[in-house]
Amino acid sequence: MAFGSSFSSGGDGAPSPSPSPEARLRALRDAHEALLARPNEPEALGNGIYTRYRYPVLTAEHAPLAWRYDLDPETNPFMMERLGVNAVFNAGAIKHEGRYLVVARVEGDDRKSFFAVAESPNGVDGFRFWDEPLAMPETDDPDTNVYDMRLTAHEDGWIYGLFCTERADLEAHARGDLSDAIAQCGIARTRDLRTWERLPDLVTPSPQQRNVVLHPEFVGGEYGLYTRPQDGFISAGSGGGIGWGTSPTMDGARVDAERVIDPRVYHTIKEVKNGQGPPPLKTDAGWLHLAHGVRNTAAGLRYVTYLFMTALDEPWRITHAPGGHLIEPQGEERVGDVSNVTFANGWILDDDGAVLIYYASSDSRLHVATSTLGRLVDYAQHTPEDALRSAASVEQRLDLIRRNRAVLDRSE
Repeated sequence: MAFGSSFSSGGDGAPSPSPSPEARLRALRDAHEALLARPNEPEALGNGIYTRYRYPVLTAEHAPLAWRYDLDPETNPFMMERLGVNAVFNAGAIKHEGRYLVVARVEGDDRKSFFAVAESPNGVDGFRFWDEPLAMPETDDPDTNVYDMRLTAHEDGWIYGLFCTERADLEAHARGDLSDAIAQCGIARTRDLRTWERLPDLVTPSPQQRNVVLHPEFVGGEYGLYTRPQDGFISAGSGGGIGWGTSPTMDGARVDAERVIDPRVYHTIKEVKNGQGPPPLKTDAGWLHLAHGVRNTAAGLRYVTYLFMTALDEPWRITHAPGGHLIEPQGEERVGDVSNVTFANGWILDDDGAVLIYYASSDSRLHVATSTLGRLVDYAQHTPEDALRSAASVEQRLDLIRRNRAVLDRSE
């Protein structure tokens, strides 16, 4: 059989010639370029808090062909994927030197995650990955997996990336449980997002540590850290909640005293787990925080995002805590590797006050929602807190209805 002239079955059962590797590569490139060049479309109306967009900004299909295919027809005569990409999600975000950048979690078909930078001209579409993924240096204790980087441009002049580093739980493995692991906070820093210096992992009193975020300013001369202490790799156990602590340095960072500032609460969106998303945004009214909360359902865990605010001079003290979720999975967002999940660890405050929120859906793809700092602060300050009981929740709604009735009566 001639090179590139293999046959596959057509729709009527008759064999049909498959394209040559060169023709298939041209088709792949055309489809990839069309995906990357596709403009995004804002939703028509929305909820007044933020605007969702029709298309994800990054998916597995956005990964460069050279990352997935052997492009040499001599060694890949069928032009098939050699190193598949399963998902692109959970991205840290930053506007650096006028460029909208995200550091995405890219997961291969082998379940190993790695970091890669994608750049957009406007933050809502046109994202393209840089030529190569990040080659994150390892510590003396190599990571099995790394993921979910939070980016903080700190006032000390460095850009820090804090991420989850996962290693095998050897004691659990000895008992036959190969799914258990030990999660800790990995730390790296950079000036340009290309060259990274790996620092020692964060040390805290917690046996497991996830969702750690560096506060962007010094607090009392030290580095402030939002943590998430928990007992197990998956289960919060007796721990959980968003914690706070400080370290005198980031090169050998150590938090000796962790206090939970935003605890888990029964029968709320954060009854099972909750954790800080990206670093908070500084406003005149206080620090604006984006977090995720997890509750249990008959269909499994449900992840949503929520907002809260803390005091400018005491970034651990919550001043406003609107009840309920901010962004929840909708429609196709509910389907993926881990269904019914929205998770955000990156947002960008633009020069004009616009806020771009990068949220992932179902551990599969990355989306953007846009708002403004004024809208989000208004939402945080004036949305009622969770009333914690059905009767009290009804009273909140009745109060709104009756005030609205008075407004309508005055307008008639």
